[in-house]
Amino acid sequence: QVQLVESGGRLVQAGGSLRLSCAVSGITFSTYAMYWLRQAPGKEREFVAAISRSGTNTYCADSVKGRFTISRDNAKTTVYLQMKSLKPEATAVYYCAAKFFRSDNAWYSRPNEYDYWGQGTQVTVSS
Repeated sequence: QVQLVESGGRLVQAGGSLRLSCAVSGITFSTYAMYWLRQAPGKEREFVAAISRSGTNTYCADSVKGRFTISRDNAKTTVYLQMKSLKPEATAVYYCAAKFFRSDNAWYSRPNEYDYWGQGTQVTVSS
């Protein structure tokens, strides 16, 4: 059974920091690129960040570049999203997702679809 379990979401003040975690089980973690996406109330789900299988390559949406960092620990089968200088518009449910790739070099930072999703964790940034 594949499980992606997000944690770390909470209420935080604007300007604060937060680290989200996504613990993965049931797949060979190191063969999956990992992603963070978010969905704010009344809005469509949007891409936030991506990391390749080995963690060598990362990519962030322009809206969070320089403030959010994605990382992974393949030994712990966990992916992280470090968020700094949080703004109220970051309020959303944050989801992690996984997509299988045969090679660490041949991957898509923004695929059209994902193989697995987590249930999400709520992040609320107060002004």
